[in-house]
Amino acid sequence: MAFSGALTLSDLNDFISPSQACIKPVEVAKTAETQGAIKVDNSGSYYEVSQDGSETKLETATISLNDCLACSGCITSAESVLVTLQSQEELYSILKQNKIAIETNDPSTHRTVVVSISPQTRASFAAKYQQTPLQVARKLTWFFKSLGVHSVFDTSFSRDLALLETGREFVDRYRKAIAKGVLKPPNMNGSAAPADAAAGGSGDMEVDTPKPKKRIIRRGAAATTDEPAVAVETESAMPMLASACPGWICYAEKTHGYMLPYISETKSPQQIMGSMVKNHFGSQLNLNPDQIYHVCVMPCYDKKLEASRSDFYSDLYKTRDVDCVITSTEVEKMFSEQGQTDMSVFGELDLDLGYNSVIKDPNTGADQVLIGASGNASGGFLEYVMQYAAREIFGIDGVDVDRAVGVEVKTVRNSDFREVTLEVPGSGEVLLKFAAAYGFRNIQNLVRKVKTGKSPYHFVEVMACPSGCINGGGQLKPPGDNFVAVPLKDWIAQVDGQYRNGVLARKPEENPVLEQLYREWLGGIDTPKAREQLRTGYHAVEQNLVNPLAVKW
Repeated sequence: MAFSGALTLSDLNDFISPSQACIKPVEVAKTAETQGAIKVDNSGSYYEVSQDGSETKLETATISLNDCLACSGCITSAESVLVTLQSQEELYSILKQNKIAIETNDPSTHRTVVVSISPQTRASFAAKYQQTPLQVARKLTWFFKSLGVHSVFDTSFSRDLALLETGREFVDRYRKAIAKGVLKPPNMNGSAAPADAAAGGSGDMEVDTPKPKKRIIRRGAAATTDEPAVAVETESAMPMLASACPGWICYAEKTHGYMLPYISETKSPQQIMGSMVKNHFGSQLNLNPDQIYHVCVMPCYDKKLEASRSDFYSDLYKTRDVDCVITSTEVEKMFSEQGQTDMSVFGELDLDLGYNSVIKDPNTGADQVLIGASGNASGGFLEYVMQYAAREIFGIDGVDVDRAVGVEVKTVRNSDFREVTLEVPGSGEVLLKFAAAYGFRNIQNLVRKVKTGKSPYHFVEVMACPSGCINGGGQLKPPGDNFVAVPLKDWIAQVDGQYRNGVLARKPEENPVLEQLYREWLGGIDTPKAREQLRTGYHAVEQNLVNPLAVKW
């Protein structure tokens, strides 16, 4: 895929897969010893032939997940390699281990298995199998429990926490940016903006974004690290960039370290669910984190990378918050592996109490309707933060981005880049300017604006995939009729429609269980424990190429 000739930051493509030629080859120390010949037999196996004629079969080289994470060569992930490291096979192995533990009466090797399912996955199955999202949730609960899973949860629940924390973090950053002079306070009476306001009209905010040194890229060599001339403080850095997409985070860490202070420190819904399952849910069952095996079903392969970050690993218990991530397509593969080919004929089970966003019949306890946040199918971060900030900072209530109530919504350049502006009623004075940038082409343009200090935005929802999470690389492919597949654009629209089908929109702050969690588990809002469980950090990856000539593998 070609990019703007004026903006070539690195080799990128919206389709991410392992490189044919890895640019980070393993350094092999040369020895003075005489080397034997290599022989390949008919099966493709490699043998080393020594001088005396003896043959030794050579082991296949493997790359561990940690090796991949430590490498700064790939932009996001070598996804097909990670499939074998985090896949349904690992889940099968744990379930088999549990069965043996029960048969041998050995509780020390038994682990409580929890599966958390994303709403994007639910929508993908609903579109393909012509079910409602509630039916899909109940059928997936039945399927996983038939395999031996103990609890099945919904990451819509943890997304409420992520939205709340992101909204609070933005308001806090905005106020500190005003106090430190990073932003100019808006003119609430609608008069003209100060003469030194940011370029682009009285509506644009002024951001004190330091301009980094020039970055020189040479063919076959590592690019120099982009370092801002002046340090940027995370607590007041603007614009604030959403942090839920691991593809975007990996890209920023490995190629644009100066962008990290701008990224929200709030964990993604997946990782907040990991904290809740391993620490809160576990404590309720008197289980240590290492006694729980937590699986997340996600629309994206990069979520495997996110779960494997060292930030989400407990040295004390030697376990991760999310042990395994499997994608929507891998779950569908599990159906056929279990002799099930049509999800529509699956049985159904009521959703578990606890971390599920569902309204149940008060008399029978039966599931009635799913609950979700309003906003787009990537989690609704832009919509919620705009609504929350308008109310908390300016006292403006009733903002609805979906219906363009109280805000102006504009598509810029393409459908994957939107701008949302909050203005003083009746004056046109801009109070907040947000954007949604999907796909690496739009991310590159955003990076350029932040680098040059010309970003007019306060908050940007950033997603690596075009069309966002609903079009993640791990989602189900369009079904075909007479070998003709549904056009991708139409398929994405169908899945997007199912994302909201029969789902009752509710503000995160209206979730009564969240208030209880803050009070009983986290000890309140913005406490040390709340920051530990709900916030994270980012790390620029040094680029130390062993061989600048890029040895081919």
